[in-house]
Amino acid sequence: QRQLVQSGGGLVQPGGSLRLSCAARGNIFRLNTASWYRQPPGKQREWVATISGDSTKYADSVKGRFTISKDNAELTVFLQMNSLKPEDTAVYFCNADGDFYYLGDLEEDNYWGQGTQVTVSS
Repeated sequence: QRQLVQSGGGLVQPGGSLRLSCAARGNIFRLNTASWYRQPPGKQREWVATISGDSTKYADSVKGRFTISKDNAELTVFLQMNSLKPEDTAVYFCNADGDFYYLGDLEEDNYWGQGTQVTVSS
């Protein structure tokens, strides 16, 4: 089954760091544009960061603290989060476009990870 599987996250004190991972499973052989989103408690899901080729973009709220990267060989997307603040507390989701072959034809589909909790608290 083609899917994205997230790992990382947990509880960290303010000012601490965490790294989230998002790995492709199944017969996905290439990840293209990938993003991270988050959903704070009681709020709507919001965009955090995107990587496309060598280009990266970040929400103003995380710029300078978070870094998105992609390991093409390992088909994994990362989100390095530094200088974490209580307002970064949320469930984080990865999203990516992935290529696969189906009956000999190259296809692309969009996938979401299962979500992982990040809690920043002393």
